[in-house]
Amino acid sequence: MIADQLVLDKKTTKTTYAEDKKSEKPIRSIAKAFSWRIIGTLDTLVISYILTGKISIAASIASIDFVTKMILYFFHERLWNLIKWGK
Repeated sequence: MIADQLVLDKKTTKTTYAEDKKSEKPIRSIAKAFSWRIIGTLDTLVISYILTGKISIAASIASIDFVTKMILYFFHERLWNLIKWGK
């Protein structure tokens, strides 16, 4: 079954979003990155507070983490969207 999908993916060339309904628009990746980062940042905030005992340091760590990880997630998501495997 997986081999069939791999073979079929090679036979069909999809060049645009309109042709490939399985792709996600970049705005969806941004929304997913943002919502996931809220969860991840709360986790980082709690862990940082437990380790440091200071909310100001924990908030600083969580703030930097929020921005950098959201950017990394967005590009990670876009790269995975280019891979046909599993679609």
